[in-house]
Amino acid sequence: MRPARALIDLKALRHNYQLAREVTGAKALAVIKADAYGHGAVPVAQALETEADGFAVACIEEALELRAAGIRAPVLLLEGFFDADELPLIIEHDLWCVVHSLWQLEAIEQAMLSKPLTIWLKLDSGMHRVGLHPKDYHEAYQRLLASAKVAKIVLMSHFARADELDCVRTDEQVAVFEAARQGLSAEVSLRNSPSVMGWPKVSSDWVRPGIMLYGATPFGEEQAVASRLQPVMTLESKVICVRELPSGEPVGYGAKFITPKPMRIGVVAMGYADGYPRHAPTARRCWWPGNAASCWGACPWTCCAST
Repeated sequence: MRPARALIDLKALRHNYQLAREVTGAKALAVIKADAYGHGAVPVAQALETEADGFAVACIEEALELRAAGIRAPVLLLEGFFDADELPLIIEHDLWCVVHSLWQLEAIEQAMLSKPLTIWLKLDSGMHRVGLHPKDYHEAYQRLLASAKVAKIVLMSHFARADELDCVRTDEQVAVFEAARQGLSAEVSLRNSPSVMGWPKVSSDWVRPGIMLYGATPFGEEQAVASRLQPVMTLESKVICVRELPSGEPVGYGAKFITPKPMRIGVVAMGYADGYPRHAPTARRCWWPGNAASCWGACPWTCCAST
């Protein structure tokens, strides 16, 4: 059988979730959208269910997969619903739902619901993807309460540049959020992975660790909390071919690597079909029992070279 494998360390996953809770003191939704960033949504949820305050996914299809696997913890739909016809399913499976647009608010007002919803009301504080305009936020909150179709509202927004620790944009977004929520009594969720690690002064009852759960840092520089993350995925494969090449020989697509001297070249069974992109940076480290070597970018997803 082909030897390429992705190994998932669930102990490291739990460590990273606990780290998010530790450094914030807040409740934490583990973000497991997109098949838990390729790590397997169901096994990740099963590994965290006994300690996680809940999970966040992109859409209802991802939530239903968790429910079918027996996950009973709260699950938040980060993109909300795409059509009002999804509302009965949201009720049936006891899902939490983001409302980020006025049409979603109107759909809730018009729906016949068997029980009230838990809504996370999203403000566009400056990222400008989805979210209610600040001028509509207060009224939307009041309309949801008046509809008698909502049991709880959490106020939320999303940061665009929290991975830039010297950027004022995060503080500006916080200011917009605070102004928009004046007079509203509800829990708050602002902090995503970079703000969990790098913006301790931002107040948030709920945090939403995503990429940090899997041991990846969003920062381009050293950062104290990021240094405590543990990688969750390890790619493992075997060298399937070894050859000796003289100096000056191109290797792989585009001849991006040319041997600077006579070299032994090993070809590893790993490629972009396995999730390792062809455009990956040209210098990588490979480990095998008792040895290590750099990988060069001649064909960065299949070739490694050792002198």
